[in-house]
Amino acid sequence: MQMMTTKEASVKSMLQEVKDPEIDSVSVLELGMVEQVQVDDAIVHVQMLPTFMGCPALEIIRANVEKAIKQLEWVNEVKVEFIYQPPWTSERVTDIGRQKLKEFGIAPPPKQIGEDGEWHVDCPYCGSTYTTMDNIFGPTACRSILYCKGCKNPFEAMKPVSTMM
Repeated sequence: MQMMTTKEASVKSMLQEVKDPEIDSVSVLELGMVEQVQVDDAIVHVQMLPTFMGCPALEIIRANVEKAIKQLEWVNEVKVEFIYQPPWTSERVTDIGRQKLKEFGIAPPPKQIGEDGEWHVDCPYCGSTYTTMDNIFGPTACRSILYCKGCKNPFEAMKPVSTMM
């Protein structure tokens, strides 16, 4: 296992401050979007994984990452690259990220997907397992609309993405 340098640690600290543009409580690190950070003297290279192909927020995320890292006084240049291998999967969302999604009112993606491709999420408001899919199409490509029969609230859930699907 490679040790993280002080500069890499400071870059990761700044990345923790870069929030998803549509879910401002969870960072790109907590979503598992950061694949690699490399520091070459005063040039920072960041490889990131988009959560969904065609995500319209990628350029905003790129700009926010560049802006955050450029706040470090020793940085002269930031290069952000979106890569597709390895693919992002919902298993990359950290436990802290999953908790922050719930606090925002979005059910985190399920950790387990059935062999038949079915997935289930609990209500982020009351924790009930008695939920149903209202609409697979949510406000963004990465979210669906569900309904809790326990507390009677509609809610959003991040769609699961797996290399096993």
